[in-house]
Amino acid sequence: MEAALNESGAAAPRLPGGGGNSSLELSSRPPAPAALNPWDVMLCVSGTAIACENALVVAIICYSPALRTPMFVLVGSLATADLLAGLGLILNFVFQYVIRSETVSLLTVGFLVASFAASVSSLLAITVDRYLSLYNALTYYSERTVLCIHTMLAGAWGVSLCLGLLPVLGWNCLHDRTSCSVVRPLTKSNVTLLSASFFLIFLIMLHLYIEICKIVCRHAHQIALQQHFLTASHYVTTKKGVSTLAIILGTFGASWLPFAIYCVVGDPDYPSVYTYATLLPATYNSMINPIIYAYRNQEIQRSMWVLFCGCFQAKVSFGSRSPSDV
Repeated sequence: MEAALNESGAAAPRLPGGGGNSSLELSSRPPAPAALNPWDVMLCVSGTAIACENALVVAIICYSPALRTPMFVLVGSLATADLLAGLGLILNFVFQYVIRSETVSLLTVGFLVASFAASVSSLLAITVDRYLSLYNALTYYSERTVLCIHTMLAGAWGVSLCLGLLPVLGWNCLHDRTSCSVVRPLTKSNVTLLSASFFLIFLIMLHLYIEICKIVCRHAHQIALQQHFLTASHYVTTKKGVSTLAIILGTFGASWLPFAIYCVVGDPDYPSVYTYATLLPATYNSMINPIIYAYRNQEIQRSMWVLFCGCFQAKVSFGSRSPSDV
């Protein structure tokens, strides 16, 4: 996503660690051969790993008719968003070094913004679903829940698409370099909006996970009172659930917070290495998501055996567990 004008006026990527700003500056003149930027290579490698991981999750969910519950619809949405984000990173690399035009660059940046926004929104939807599955446990498996899930996903993808269209429809700094942010061609106001949206989502997720922890601890305490003592298994289960929630939220925050903060406080004149150094960890969240939300799930593990081996016969039914299972 980063490029700088060379002396001849042709667009060429700025090498990491150099003085200049982190930008995507484009020229209509014939492009000169671009020097390969190692940071761009790492982003492309990250995108390839993300695409492969999440393509497998999407294939498993589409292949297995049993994985049609609200829980797996949400996981499928997250995997689809991360898959698109991975493809976007690959396309950005290809177009940056092969095809250079303002239109293609804006489309690629818009595609990446929409994909990552859909990924973060899907994580929020999963958090809301986990909370509802515990708060309304008796009515969770109902048509109302399915409608609620589909409504959340439609809203999340609709908002993400709108955010991705903003730079394409004119909210960019290609013709006004003074309004550029640390990620060109996005404007300062654009990245501020994206960062503010992320901070809001992060705070909502933090609040919901705290409420989930309270509910889990309260349930464990009620079970202990019914059995007149707190067994070691109850303590271990509660501790494991709270630890898993902490890992989920901690991974999400550690991945995205540095980039979101830098987008607000950073200056476009700062060295491009700062943008790369905060953006790369943000992409790792899409690499970790399938491990946390998909590959650890027993139903998906069984479906993987069926998909790759065919001869595997599961002795247990594929009935889905509640998303509250952490």
